[in-house]
Amino acid sequence: MLSTVLFFILSLSCLASAFAMIYFRQPINSALSFIITLLSTAGLFALLGGSFLFLVQIIIYAGAVVTLILFIIMFLNIKEENLPDEPYKAKWILFMSLLISPFTAIMISAVNSMHFLPLHLENFGSIKDVGMELFKEWVLPFEMISILLLIALIGVVILAKKEKAHD
Repeated sequence: MLSTVLFFILSLSCLASAFAMIYFRQPINSALSFIITLLSTAGLFALLGGSFLFLVQIIIYAGAVVTLILFIIMFLNIKEENLPDEPYKAKWILFMSLLISPFTAIMISAVNSMHFLPLHLENFGSIKDVGMELFKEWVLPFEMISILLLIALIGVVILAKKEKAHD
């Protein structure tokens, strides 16, 4: 019973903070909402018994990655006048939500009609299993993401230097 209540609280928190992340105008507020989304996801991993995934989610994503994002936002020193004017943002969010809703309903009904085999969770989320899966099956996507993050970081530094040169 307690795990069901916690699941609903964490799920609602995750959805609300993800919505707030999209809705907020200031990048710093969006980044803080992103932290809440990541912490809620970590809580869901903990409910599943994935202690390693729970810790990685908190230490790597909510800790290191979001700290890097906050550092970049503060480094760029985005002013209110530099933010885009978005008068129809709420209407676009509502429109896109309504557009996605039928596909979401189809996906939920498809998943509910599937027959799943029972789960064997004795080693779910253990460090050894995650590491073996990551570096056997997912090594190329893992390295591609690290290269993508490096390119994004270099791009932010170049943009920041160009803006300082214009001042």
